[in-house]
Amino acid sequence: MKKIIALLLALVMVLGLAACGGTETTETTEAAAGTEAAAGTEAAAGTEAAAAANYDGVELTMWSMWSSGEPQATVIEEAAAAFGEATGATVNVEFKGRELNQILTASLEAGEKIDIFEDDQSRISQVYVDYTADLTEMAEAAGYVGYPALNDRVVELAGYLNSIVEQPQVGGIFYDKDAFAAAGIESEPTTWAEFLEVCQQLKDAGIAPLALDTAYTNFTFYYHLVRHLGEDGVKELALNGGWSDSEGAVAAAQEIADLVSAGYLVEGAPDEYPSSQNKIGMGQAAMIVLANYVTAEVNSTMGVEINWGLFNYPAVDGGADNTCIYGGANSLAVSSYSENQQAAFDFIMFLTTGEWDQKMADTAAQIPADPSNVCNSLPGAIETLSAGENLMSWCDSINANPDLMSSFKTLTAELYEGKITTGADFCAAMDALY
Repeated sequence: MKKIIALLLALVMVLGLAACGGTETTETTEAAAGTEAAAGTEAAAGTEAAAAANYDGVELTMWSMWSSGEPQATVIEEAAAAFGEATGATVNVEFKGRELNQILTASLEAGEKIDIFEDDQSRISQVYVDYTADLTEMAEAAGYVGYPALNDRVVELAGYLNSIVEQPQVGGIFYDKDAFAAAGIESEPTTWAEFLEVCQQLKDAGIAPLALDTAYTNFTFYYHLVRHLGEDGVKELALNGGWSDSEGAVAAAQEIADLVSAGYLVEGAPDEYPSSQNKIGMGQAAMIVLANYVTAEVNSTMGVEINWGLFNYPAVDGGADNTCIYGGANSLAVSSYSENQQAAFDFIMFLTTGEWDQKMADTAAQIPADPSNVCNSLPGAIETLSAGENLMSWCDSINANPDLMSSFKTLTAELYEGKITTGADFCAAMDALY
């Protein structure tokens, strides 16, 4: 329990995203410096080895989930050019955008020219696992460390290390502190009842409580469902059905149906990404359930500097897991049929450790993939992820049933659209899929 409380306190330190200041004692700073130096030596060795390799004539194709022009895409392009200069390899990057996962399975099945691909860690570990190379030996040879909790999750799901973290994440409910102040809200809610009171205060002040894009309806509901059932409970339902017989599942869906009917979503939500989340930048909405990258996306797209805050998803009455914090990643995998797996892995290491990872973290305002680097946008995030206790996945338990994953997401979207108005109806629709 003390460790969980410590994690929550560490996450609270993340809240001042617009003001990243802080002080440390000399003793703490020296200790941290020693730890980072040790980890940094291993990461630097892996990066240097990747850059020293000779890959003249090798052509790699990478499919990226970013869109051309985004900060992450710009850094990847620059890193690919630098890797080419250092090793002689040609890295062709194709930016597919957020809907990459809708075409990736078929493309991998068809054996399209894909050496490296990028997606959510849980999907890579489950949905695409048959098309991923085992990176264990290459990672050990490179001295790769990363975030142990995230790596362990990959091995548990896939059976081996089949991806490398590119964009670590922490999540919960991100909010505009200025909107809270304008509505007279003085403290962050910790329970579902308090959260609903905050929603009403915002609505009364003329500010829509919640933004929500269709790309994230599944994650938003998953967080709520895990509060009621825990991830093991969600997985049991996802694999075997029985939603209607689960009091927790019915209650979770009913609470969301009530949230929607109360008018607590911003107009148009759930909307096409990123239309709804951008309404926070317009001052029309106050909160969103997501991971930390939303802050940089909204700030960059809208040209604003929102006074961001973050609190953990509220606890529910009788919940099975009221303390977990989302911790996950977008990751990079090497295709199982790539003819240049070592070169592909070396480029991944080149991108996710050392100077290029630091540039990615600073340019995209994200958490470094290399824990020995510095997180300038989210103080405390590296420590939280490195501690790795009670981290919730990105929909892993629902994704454990890949055959129904798309249908689950469709029904979840309908719940937030107000097309399904009771928890019983939602659970009955879920059971009808089996």
